[in-house]
Amino acid sequence: MHALVVVAHPDPRSLSHSVTAHLAEGIALSGPGNSAEIADLTAEGFDPRFTTADIAAHLREAPVSADIAAEQARIDRADALVLVYPVYWWSMPGLLKGWIDRVFTNGWAYEEGPDAKLEKKLRHLRVHLIAIGGADQRTYARHGYFGAMKTQIDHGIFGYCGASVVTSELLLPSDAQFPAGHLETARAIGRDLFNAGKLREAAEAA
Repeated sequence: MHALVVVAHPDPRSLSHSVTAHLAEGIALSGPGNSAEIADLTAEGFDPRFTTADIAAHLREAPVSADIAAEQARIDRADALVLVYPVYWWSMPGLLKGWIDRVFTNGWAYEEGPDAKLEKKLRHLRVHLIAIGGADQRTYARHGYFGAMKTQIDHGIFGYCGASVVTSELLLPSDAQFPAGHLETARAIGRDLFNAGKLREAAEAA
């Protein structure tokens, strides 16, 4: 089994990158042949700007650009997609949002037919979200921030494409044993990554 782990943080010394490394380690330990490809959007120089070429691809007037086709191929090769990111303004960083804007295109992630009927094309994809916040649990709960993030990201993005969000984790400074506990959590998520997807499928089928 193979996972694509996408991380969006400019500092390789950040907790986001440490969580990513421990997650990949957990995946490697989860079983023979299991592997993870880490896509560091900053290091790879991904351009998040949505251009007129992206609009043309959305309207099906032109094919997607080579860089977007390459990103889609990476996801197509994966059994699971994992996003690791810091919470910026109660959402994901612009770099990661731009990656989704450009990569999850009409015709690949979903299909808008002439009768306005939506075809969700990523029903096979299992998604795991690991967000790293700077506020405490009470702040998120009091203002409903985490619920708003789940509506926006879990449902609004991946639900629209038919992908199943298997894990939606929020790691905060107020959590026990911060930050070492988060690294153990990431490793545990990695070890259970593929089993978690199977368990969810079984529960949905029951």
